[in-house]
Amino acid sequence: MDVTAIGEILIDLTQTGVNAAGVPQFSANPGGAPANVAVAAARLGAGSAFWGKVGDDGFGTYLRKVLTDNGVDASGLRTGSQPTTMAVVSVDETGERSFRFLRGADRDICPEEVDEDQVLRSKILHFGSVSLTAGMCRSATIFAARTAHKNGGLVSYDPNYRPALWANQAEAAEWMTIPLPLVDIIKLAEEELPLLTGSADLEEGTRVLEDRGLSLIMVTLGSEGVFCRWKGETWKQPGVSVKVADTNGAGDTFLGAVLSRLCQRGEKPLEGLERPELEDILAFANRAAAFTCSRSGAIPAMPALAELEGGRMP
Repeated sequence: MDVTAIGEILIDLTQTGVNAAGVPQFSANPGGAPANVAVAAARLGAGSAFWGKVGDDGFGTYLRKVLTDNGVDASGLRTGSQPTTMAVVSVDETGERSFRFLRGADRDICPEEVDEDQVLRSKILHFGSVSLTAGMCRSATIFAARTAHKNGGLVSYDPNYRPALWANQAEAAEWMTIPLPLVDIIKLAEEELPLLTGSADLEEGTRVLEDRGLSLIMVTLGSEGVFCRWKGETWKQPGVSVKVADTNGAGDTFLGAVLSRLCQRGEKPLEGLERPELEDILAFANRAAAFTCSRSGAIPAMPALAELEGGRMP
């Protein structure tokens, strides 16, 4: 297996507009950052798997089908007694999002439900910080990351900060930094950098992460692209201009694209990687994210590999 993701899979109740009376209208889209990454990687040619938990309800059945229909191994998707988690995603006129979570089954995956053999067979184990907020999923996530790390696998991390899921910013910063010693690859938004490093400066903040042992550090900058630190070098990889319909899932598409391309390099995805090749990978990932931004929803908006071949633009 190339990429195995662990964490939340949920229903994004995403605002699609308003009706004639001005009442917001919503679509029930599949989502959850780790699940998004697994699907993005699979759509772009990687072998991917997902572990998590849904409810014994219609949404849970639907989400399992979404994974399998997109070529993701869903054998690690458990069914629990709590309802499937939902996120209400409101979108403003610029395409930016705000979230409110109705947490359910995703919190309840426990360490005993983590398949250690699957971890050991995966080139990259991916997780996000929503799994660190509460419930048994915190222990399961750290257990999976530690298992991969100590056995020589790569660990990918997205510290996607959702204020509504934490008691306060200090608690978030504490738990979001705890897994860093286990992590090789990190993708974070510009506003999350100070939470993890104490610095909003891209050079200084990423240097702090490199000093803590992380190898590939990517800070997404929206339409401006991504700031990358690799082997002591830093640069900005330009973004792709696009008419934005919805930014939901863009960062996950970017990361899924990066991981899928890295896994094409062989059993040791970071071994021998040099800047020119990495620049090509980041450019590919930026185009993939632009395709997602040009359409509505998270998983439904993600591009297939054929859409990106030949340098096509959204």
